[in-house]
Amino acid sequence: MAAPPFPLLLVLVAASAAHLCSLAAAAPEEHLIAGLPSFHGAFPSKHYSGYVTVDEASERSLFYYLVLSERDPAADPVVVWLNGGPGCSSFDGFVYENGPFNFEPGSTPGGLPKLQLNPYSWSKVSNMIYLDSPAGVGMSYSLNRSEYKTGDLKTAADAHKFLLKWFELYPEFQSNPFYLSGESYAGIYIPTIADEVIKGSEKGVEPRINFKGYLIGNPATDADYDFNSFVPFAHGMGLISTDMYEDVRATCHGTFWGTVDDLCQEKIDRVRWELKDLNVYNILAPCYHHPKIQETVFRHSSLPESFRRLGETERAFPVRKGMAGRSWPLRAALRNGRVPMWTGIGGRSLNCTSDELATIWLDDEDVRAAIHAKSKSLIGSWELNTARLDYSHDTGTMVSYHKKFTALGYRVLIYSGDHDLCIPFPGTEAWVKSVGYQVVDRWRPWYFEQQVAGYTEGYDHNLTFLTIKGAGHAVPEYKPKEALAFYSRWMAGEMF
Repeated sequence: MAAPPFPLLLVLVAASAAHLCSLAAAAPEEHLIAGLPSFHGAFPSKHYSGYVTVDEASERSLFYYLVLSERDPAADPVVVWLNGGPGCSSFDGFVYENGPFNFEPGSTPGGLPKLQLNPYSWSKVSNMIYLDSPAGVGMSYSLNRSEYKTGDLKTAADAHKFLLKWFELYPEFQSNPFYLSGESYAGIYIPTIADEVIKGSEKGVEPRINFKGYLIGNPATDADYDFNSFVPFAHGMGLISTDMYEDVRATCHGTFWGTVDDLCQEKIDRVRWELKDLNVYNILAPCYHHPKIQETVFRHSSLPESFRRLGETERAFPVRKGMAGRSWPLRAALRNGRVPMWTGIGGRSLNCTSDELATIWLDDEDVRAAIHAKSKSLIGSWELNTARLDYSHDTGTMVSYHKKFTALGYRVLIYSGDHDLCIPFPGTEAWVKSVGYQVVDRWRPWYFEQQVAGYTEGYDHNLTFLTIKGAGHAVPEYKPKEALAFYSRWMAGEMF
């Protein structure tokens, strides 16, 4: 194609420059992060953070951290990231998964963990908003603590209010494609928030949100699908014997969740006992992720090196020692809609939990001042997964939500780390199939760096299912390169 005439070229350049200038001018400068105490050097893009009040009477306020895209913030998508729980701070994802930094265990002179840039941050290709939701989670708070009694519907309504006010603060992003993303109990958060956003758009609520779709990893979706899959998954992965599997299957008639049969429950409990010492979030990983411990675990193994390293994170240093609270539990039935604040299939898993790096960093008052967060004296210490909430699962299955949104034309990607025992991929694959759409891209491998990185299947109406080989519950933590690869491709509308 011929080059544009010189005057037109000047106009295009001027328009682009004006857009970038307006981007800088419109953003609330009081939310700009000038620097961080434990990071030395320049940010590759601008960072903003602060509070958006969703209820004036109780000063119920949600905290966000915005990382502008390192590529083209004026045109790239705006993406909200949500962790699960319910009650898990999205700083979990910021610190340990797809955020702009890697957190090093060594300390700075001030005692803080050292930060270095994360080469696989999702801000490479999108503007990322890490949102602590609902109030009471992470840095979000309410002066009226009774507001911490909440549930799916109120959480979604507050998140929608947050988005409307956020886009008023950042009007320059109103035309950018907007997506929701997250993992685990965000499988409940995201469809219910999407429902609020879509209904608001249909009613003409301003500002208009240019909502395009969402992606969710290892999502809590439907109790029957999610929890019935753990026994067949354990057998398929060689974690329980065929005799044990056949015995529990016959006794429970193929249903491994919500049973009222005492004998069936006894056999399910026996399966859980057999699995109690596993890392429920990644069956290939030891309970602690420190390389020395991994070395001890695998020192005398006869497994080939390629398999021994299959589930390891590819970060240059340890990322965490445990992951409690990311999803609803396999072990406890939801009683009266109440969601317990801890997850796992055996009590021993809780002993593996330790998030020193994030806690040390986020409880430091200099860090809080730098990111415009309230002090510990006002809102308390930061917690990965808070016990402050009295949370009700007051919706139900999310399958009907997914079918409604895809039928309306919104893009949906459901992805699963294939070594997660918390929400095993066969249950997720099954509910995706249950939506009933025609397969348009049959099950096949997808590749990264000329190696099989997982498997994918595509359906009508922009619905895609994807697995990530060797990843656990938090895919961007265990497989950051592959995570950025599929994320970038999906955002660009490319084939996996």
